Amino acid sequence: MLVIRSLVFNIAFYVVLIGLLIVGLPALFIDRFAVFFVARLWGKASLWLLRVICGTKVEFRGAEHIPTGAFIIAPKHQSIWDVFAFLQFFNDFTFILKRELTWIPFFGWYLWRGELTAINRSKGAAALSEATTQAAAHLAQGRQLFIFPEGTRRPAGAPPRYKFGVAHIYGENNVPCLPVAHNAGMFWARRSFIRHPGTVLVEFLPLIEAGIPKQAFFARLQETMEAASNRLIDETLAKNPELAATLDRNG
Repeated sequence: MLVIRSLVFNIAFYVVLIGLLIVGLPALFIDRFAVFFVARLWGKASLWLLRVICGTKVEFRGAEHIPTGAFIIAPKHQSIWDVFAFLQFFNDFTFILKRELTWIPFFGWYLWRGELTAINRSKGAAALSEATTQAAAHLAQGRQLFIFPEGTRRPAGAPPRYKFGVAHIYGENNVPCLPVAHNAGMFWARRSFIRHPGTVLVEFLPLIEAGIPKQAFFARLQETMEAASNRLIDETLAKNPELAATLDRNG
């Protein structure tokens, strides 16, 4: 039954995504806020499909920590789930993402029209400079900047591999940072077809204020996020011990 439900969900997920990309085409001729409306609709529809088809719910905690205006959002990155699940909480967001995603037909058009921060990772150090410049421009507009501190998807429970880029961008802009811990990888793991039932736990953690030295910020972000993420994993395992098989402690 788990396989059948996962199959039905995956088909429905991509059918809805493609349908929204087609139906939402007029948004490309309006502005980025119209694109964000389509993106939030995708997020809400996907969470609804997960709940109805797979029995996968989500509990959001700590929403009172979300500020207004410009700030950095730093979530754990465990699957495509954490790309769409948080969008409903932010009104003018941008992501730092690899340039190649903007080349995808239809989907890439929305990324371009949403004025997201696309960078060429092959440039190495120059890519960080490019990201910093674009991020500064977007934050100056009062936008919210999504940065996945580990840079790429990591399994739930895996040893952390944070990249200093988030600290560099934080240090170059006088804005706070909102860490976001979750355990979605236990239910929707990277490179996995299966969607497990249960309740994904998400916690918006207390804001890290602006102006902290880069190294101190980097250490605090990693310590705070890892402690919270491990706590959420342990809470879920206490209720669903069978999900221990979804963890990858070796990364």
